[in-house]
Amino acid sequence: MLISKLPNVGTTIFTTMSQLAAQTGALNLSQGFPDFDGPDALREAVARHVMAGHNQYAPMTGLPALREQVALKVASRYGRTVNPDIEVTITPGATQAIFCAIQTVVRPGDEVIVFDPCYDSYEPSIELAGGVCIHQALSLPGFAIDWQKLSDAITARTRMIVLNTPHNPSGALIERADLDRLAALIRDRDIYVLSDEVYEHLVFDGREHASVLRHDELYQRAFVVSSFGKTYHVTGWKTGYVIAPPALSSELRKVHQYVSFTGVTPLQWALADFMADHPEHLDELPGFYQAKRDLFCDLLTDSRFSFTRAAGTYFQLADYSAIRPDLDDVAMSEWLTREHGVATIPISVFYQRPPAGLRLVRFCFAKREETLRQAAERLCAI
Repeated sequence: MLISKLPNVGTTIFTTMSQLAAQTGALNLSQGFPDFDGPDALREAVARHVMAGHNQYAPMTGLPALREQVALKVASRYGRTVNPDIEVTITPGATQAIFCAIQTVVRPGDEVIVFDPCYDSYEPSIELAGGVCIHQALSLPGFAIDWQKLSDAITARTRMIVLNTPHNPSGALIERADLDRLAALIRDRDIYVLSDEVYEHLVFDGREHASVLRHDELYQRAFVVSSFGKTYHVTGWKTGYVIAPPALSSELRKVHQYVSFTGVTPLQWALADFMADHPEHLDELPGFYQAKRDLFCDLLTDSRFSFTRAAGTYFQLADYSAIRPDLDDVAMSEWLTREHGVATIPISVFYQRPPAGLRLVRFCFAKREETLRQAAERLCAI
């Protein structure tokens, strides 16, 4: 008789809500993907490389040209020189990079601290490594780290702390001072840092992304993960990367080579070309998504939802307490989808123990203007 290794895991809320949106014909503002395509030049480059015969295995660590472009970006954006041969690894998606980083250092009985609400892949990856996931709730309403609670949670068994900035689902940002406090807290301990920075370029209102790559001390014990899919509007390409010091990268690659070995070759060629030819894309990205955030929020001003504009990511939280306080957020998400034609994500699913009375849902604003206007019109009519 099969005994599940993940007995508490079912179909993800993202799949559930996207399926419900498809069944009901609702506008899908639930799962985090754009309803528009990536740049023409990027998509054309894929076709060009497919026809050029770049269809066999890329090197296990990733196409050299793409790793070099990542290293150039890190140097220009974060002031860190990383060796593309021994510190940059291309993976089939950021989720796989997160999985491999956890498998690299977490052993049976080790504890890994995550901050709720958190991305749903962290805990299963920890459990498959034999580790124990320790959930620490971020302080509301700003979704900030409670440093005393974090200090109290660290034990001799703590092996890793998982950061996520810009934060999914809240859009909150970690500051440089937070990184300094974390460094001081773990300075004399055998604890690694996994920094999930897939929304690194989606930071708004002139604020700066506080990457672990900027922090000399933390980087020496860190895996920093990012996503080409989020940055270039091609989430279905499932291509990401992880940057880590040479010793950590070497161990991570031992895991990676037996999970997938390598990523999709023509996609890596296309990304390398586009990054080299269009560096302006990264400069334009914050303004591109801030305009979408502002449009969506401006349109919701006359609704009965309340909200604080997201500081990063392409997600906007909204409090529905003035609309249906009788519904928990899962029921509210289903009600919005079935009765009002807008699919969203409940926030409680990102928690081990959601706070009592939480009445928040998450909308994805990585959508065309027409989609956002239609969704806002329906939401304002409630």
